[in-house]
Amino acid sequence: MNPEIMSSLEYIEKERGIPKEVLIEALRQALLSACRKTFGEQENLDIRIDPATFRIQLLKNEEPIDDPDFGRIAAQTAKQVIIQKIREAERESIYDGYMKRQGDIVSGNIHRVETKAVIVDLGKTEGILPAREQSPMDEYRQGHVIRAYVVEVKKTPKGPEIILSRAHAGFVAKLFEIEVPEIHDGIVQIKAAAREAGSRTKIAVYSSDDKIDCVGSCVGVRGQRVKNIVYELSGEKIDIIRYSDDIATYIRNAMAPAELAEIRLNQKDKSAEILVQDDQLSLAIGKKGQNVRLASKLIGWKLDVRSMSQKIPLGSLEGIGEKTEGLLKEAGITCLKDLLKASPEDLVKIPGIGEKTAEKIIAAAHKALIGNEKAPGRLPLPEIAEQTEAADENPPSEESKGE
Repeated sequence: MNPEIMSSLEYIEKERGIPKEVLIEALRQALLSACRKTFGEQENLDIRIDPATFRIQLLKNEEPIDDPDFGRIAAQTAKQVIIQKIREAERESIYDGYMKRQGDIVSGNIHRVETKAVIVDLGKTEGILPAREQSPMDEYRQGHVIRAYVVEVKKTPKGPEIILSRAHAGFVAKLFEIEVPEIHDGIVQIKAAAREAGSRTKIAVYSSDDKIDCVGSCVGVRGQRVKNIVYELSGEKIDIIRYSDDIATYIRNAMAPAELAEIRLNQKDKSAEILVQDDQLSLAIGKKGQNVRLASKLIGWKLDVRSMSQKIPLGSLEGIGEKTEGLLKEAGITCLKDLLKASPEDLVKIPGIGEKTAEKIIAAAHKALIGNEKAPGRLPLPEIAEQTEAADENPPSEESKGE
């Protein structure tokens, strides 16, 4: 055997981690292909390679033969095919290695920054950080070392494609696993995580040991553990929620810091109607609906937040009898909140409700709200309307991809 080929195979086995059996088979197929081109497809040829000595024999009709052209063929043709086979084996090795790391965090140097993606040098291969997986709080510069979450590993003709993310909720969960020994040891478990990258993350944790406080473990002494994670996320806010098997308790924890007055559960639809005092409405909904939206993603339930004043029964309003109440409910108007969003013209479109009745209903709704806001602790009408609009523009979502 050509000493150069033999030494190359031994080097690749040690340095690249490709098994010797794979290399020997690649070499055998390469030589067999080259010999058939020279001696003809019809010939009954085969190649035998000794795995211990790498001694190569050419067989014709199962009999070893010595042909002077064989050495030339091995030198000229085999190297090219071997290189191709080795590349394929190396790509497969990289693919298998990163498939095992899917859902884990990797580190690398930023190779280049493009419009639609950041290319990260991971050593033996490159990772792609698409624009959709980037946090708006991060800055990417060539040469900087970054950590990212392996979202997906794909096979392509050019080799494995590793898709990275710094916006995935799993990235935050893995950072906690690295930073908090109790999570790494399995004493504290991360039950769920919901995230809006660059703004806020809610993460639910649970302790299997009553002596270990799950929230305190994640926060750390003087908040150092969570501070390290917030620093990695460029200042993103993190809410650490105490998980509970009791869904009502879980919802209360997830909606913090708002105080909930009442929770009405619908187990079949996995939805909950949450009532809060008027002065807690803006806190419960959050800026642009973020608090309730993240809580909904975290729990996996649809959450509908309303103030107590918005839940005044329709039948208690002046001028609305049982029949009219039924007509309104059939049209999808079930509470005071719905009436406040409607106009007399909207109500006239409902069969059975005339123009004068519509005007009386709207007037009664506003009168009821004005009377309710005079009670201690109630917000003024403009503020309630503003919070109601904020909740409607940002309804809670049940989407929880990647959690």
